[in-house]
Amino acid sequence: MAGDKVKDLSLTFSMTHSETDEVGGILLPKIVCDRWDQIWNFKARPDDLLIATYAKAGTTWIQEIVDMIQHDGDTEKCKRATTYLRHPFIEWVLPAPFSSDTNGLELAELMPSPRTLKTHLPVQLVPPSFWEQKCKIIYVARNAKDNLVSYYHFHRMNKNMPEPGTWEEFLEKFMAGQVLWGCWYDHVKGWWEAKENHRILYLFYEDLKEDPKREIQKVLQFLEKDLENEILDKIIYHTSFEIMKDNPMANYTFQPPAVMDHSISPFMRKGTVGDWKNHFTIAQNVKFDEDYRKKMARTSLTFRMEL
Repeated sequence: MAGDKVKDLSLTFSMTHSETDEVGGILLPKIVCDRWDQIWNFKARPDDLLIATYAKAGTTWIQEIVDMIQHDGDTEKCKRATTYLRHPFIEWVLPAPFSSDTNGLELAELMPSPRTLKTHLPVQLVPPSFWEQKCKIIYVARNAKDNLVSYYHFHRMNKNMPEPGTWEEFLEKFMAGQVLWGCWYDHVKGWWEAKENHRILYLFYEDLKEDPKREIQKVLQFLEKDLENEILDKIIYHTSFEIMKDNPMANYTFQPPAVMDHSISPFMRKGTVGDWKNHFTIAQNVKFDEDYRKKMARTSLTFRMEL
């Protein structure tokens, strides 16, 4: 009986999550839009740290790095709960048939300070209280091609997301900005501009892959933390892709297959730079590059598509 109930719930869960709507022209899950007033009026606290990214740009990676820094490299403390419970995802207000803890908004409100929170919202949709309270924000950006590939595979395995369609179809949707959390171009550029006026540390996925020590030192400085070299090395090791991939508190394997099916594609899939070359045809790459040049023409923001 209990098993049947979970099965029924999982079917409901899958079906409702694919519905979308818009807030300010940004595509979001419909149920998020339905509760937008609550999200917009979220009360940030002055000592909140917000981790902001476009989806699949290294979010869980920077969350683990930050958590390890905050707990002085204590791996046991960092395994106290899943990523989701440690760093509430503020706009994720979907119903929770499998757990009472999947409502990020309420989870954040119940959490004692200092809190570390997560969002995928573009800068213009971030609740105003974060700016009013002058909160620190860490933003991670990933090159468009790898971000697109990772997002496509995430849609394939995550029943919370709309059906991606074929690779070709998803590529077109991504270029048009018709995917959840909106246009990649507007997202990365919006946050890039916002850093001029707010306490934002803007990091690049490719830099983190190339030299994790250098980039983690930037995070330390931003968080006003000082750690011994030995602890820093420990953080680099425990936040490496290989180790995180096997960490159930970070790899989302705690989600039931009815929500995330890791047999289709693991949540932590490759974590590399340049995997886009295994997906783009020559024609798709030419078309994408042309579109990219137009959309990135008036910004000082630059990305590396390979290392």
